[in-house]
Amino acid sequence: MLDKLKKIWQVLNRPSVHYSLGFLTLGGFVAGVIFWGGFNTALEATNKEAFCISCHEMENNVYQELQTTIHFTNRSGVRATCPDCHVPHNWTDKIARKMQASKEVWGKVFGTINTRDKFESKRRELAEHEWARLKANDSLECRNCHNFTYMDFTRQSTRAAQMHSTSLASGEKTCIDCHKGIAHHLPDMAGVKGF
Repeated sequence: MLDKLKKIWQVLNRPSVHYSLGFLTLGGFVAGVIFWGGFNTALEATNKEAFCISCHEMENNVYQELQTTIHFTNRSGVRATCPDCHVPHNWTDKIARKMQASKEVWGKVFGTINTRDKFESKRRELAEHEWARLKANDSLECRNCHNFTYMDFTRQSTRAAQMHSTSLASGEKTCIDCHKGIAHHLPDMAGVKGF
């Protein structure tokens, strides 16, 4: 047994002595393709609504709220899923968001919001984190579907048209500044500017 381990170590320690450079290059390429395929498959599997609501904290709280909004059911039949609003579409932004979401896994493991009461007690904090994230990225997820360039101001209310054509167009505000609670119930908004 010890001899086998020594032999394996010798091969791993100096692979070019035992294998040709072409074989090692080809092996590295194949291993890279397999790794990338597995990584991308896992990334996409965790980027589906079914994955998001697989834990009861999400299914019994925020998913129930989403079902009553225009983002879930509307006249056009276009429906936003959890990842549409909470995960950017660009690959680098998506990876960064997935890394941030690892904290949410920590919360799941330790039962931070595993009951309705715990969820409600943290609702404001959770909402503020999400609002800050959307503010920091200029509401990137909103803009994946809603494009300012194609907005028809004549079909909007006077107030909406004014705000979109001034504050949004100038970059002074972003979508989340005015559209908090668009897909989920708002927490107690005492002290939040504009409410």
